[in-house]
Amino acid sequence: MWQTGATLDFLGYTFCQWADLKGRSWRYLQVVPSAKTLQREREKLHAMTDYRHCHQPLPLLLEQINRHLKGWRNYLSYGYPTQAFGKIDFYVLGRLVQHLRRCSQRPCRPPEGTSFYAHLESRR
Repeated sequence: MWQTGATLDFLGYTFCQWADLKGRSWRYLQVVPSAKTLQREREKLHAMTDYRHCHQPLPLLLEQINRHLKGWRNYLSYGYPTQAFGKIDFYVLGRLVQHLRRCSQRPCRPPEGTSFYAHLESRR
């Protein structure tokens, strides 16, 4: 594990070494969610927002997704998960926009002058 470039995937995390940010010779243990864990999470979120669930009202769907993501976040909050959480947040936003556009014969559009993100935040 202490060799340069060596990583270890264990229990949803990737353990690796990072060099000191100030250029010193020290090395630090870096713990981040693994790529395999992120891919599985995207697959679960894809299944939750699949076209088969387009009949579900948005508040109910948001409640289910939030409950699921809260548990996932609590498990993976150790280490440095900020970048991984940002990737999942971006993925969820895209899937919810797709869900809103497909849930009716007339696709949903946010009000004039607002983004989908602001529109979804206001509907919480």
